[in-house]
Amino acid sequence: MVLVTGVLLLAGLAMAAQQLLPSSFAGWTGTVQPGLSSSAVISSDRQAGVTVSQGSSALPEYGFVAGANGMYQKGGESMRVDVYRMKDPSGAYGLLTYLRAPDMTHAKLATHSFVSDDEALILTGNLVIDVHGRELQKRETDLKALARDVGAHAEVGALPTLWQELPAKRLVPGSDHYVLGPRTLNQFFPVAVGNSVGFNTGAEAEVARYRAGKGEATLLLVDLPTPQIATHTLSQLASQYDVNGSKPGAGEPLYAKRLMTTLVIVTGASAGAEATALLNQVQSGEVLTWNQPVPKGKQADIGTIVVGTIVGTGAICAFSLVAGLVFGGLRLAVKRAMPGKIFDTQKHLQVLQLGLLSKPIAAEDFYDRSGPRIKMGEVEKNLPDRVALRLFRGKEKG
Repeated sequence: MVLVTGVLLLAGLAMAAQQLLPSSFAGWTGTVQPGLSSSAVISSDRQAGVTVSQGSSALPEYGFVAGANGMYQKGGESMRVDVYRMKDPSGAYGLLTYLRAPDMTHAKLATHSFVSDDEALILTGNLVIDVHGRELQKRETDLKALARDVGAHAEVGALPTLWQELPAKRLVPGSDHYVLGPRTLNQFFPVAVGNSVGFNTGAEAEVARYRAGKGEATLLLVDLPTPQIATHTLSQLASQYDVNGSKPGAGEPLYAKRLMTTLVIVTGASAGAEATALLNQVQSGEVLTWNQPVPKGKQADIGTIVVGTIVGTGAICAFSLVAGLVFGGLRLAVKRAMPGKIFDTQKHLQVLQLGLLSKPIAAEDFYDRSGPRIKMGEVEKNLPDRVALRLFRGKEKG
């Protein structure tokens, strides 16, 4: 059973590798093998100060799911391609900034791509393509064909925008990194604050180096879910580290401020004025406006509201009564002055009949005054057939 499971697992990995990498592209042919896992080791010379064991921790923090590698040949040239599948495009973008070497420049292979003479990095959806070879800067057409084939299996989504809040003035090129975990942040930020900036609450971070005086300062942006969480995180940092002079002598001093949901932290500056100047370059992208008029006066109490409701209802009832009397009086006056000419004319008046009489009722019968009057208490015996009207006024039947 264990053997069968192992075979199926290897078959699944091989199938995933075949799906991520093509067997050939732009004249390059080769073999594809599943060669990457969550414990994959990233080269130690990629970033200054990053060791092999530290490099491996970046993959799970960025959300590594699966990977594949392939060796390709074209004439006498060879090329190695590694593909990293991340759980979402944000993690893929972070891994791209992590893998980027300082000497790599922006390329035209994709919206987010970098290239040097011996390496190229391409971001397509939730996939990161890492190519190693020779004279890659001259192989733009081949690399675009590879990115197109691999990109067919990518999941497209929104990318992080936190990097847009980094100041451009005095930024060290290629030093910006998007970070989603504490261990990765501690590789790029001189003070080990990774476990104290709120990654467990869903924070994301952007770190970069800046030229400050004769040295360099490091700027860290941490975006948290809510302003309340950001305020709490800043107070926690101040209780553990020397933030804005909160704990003198407790290690490297930090200069920080909060902008809405974002914490801005600077360290490494030779003077407080340099750190403050760098902090002031970061401006919040959130703008709060209030364009509705502020009501003046005090809100009425419940007693005033109840009394006002009763008075208002009485006024409406009085108006309805007066309007009804005026309308009714006017109608009666017009009917007496001009009977049958404006209201209840024979042409428009309709009578609902139940069919109980042999003689139909006509509208003019209501206005005919020529016949005899029926006195109260008397019985009219000359009514139509099959109908007798009996009036009872306290008399016994005779």
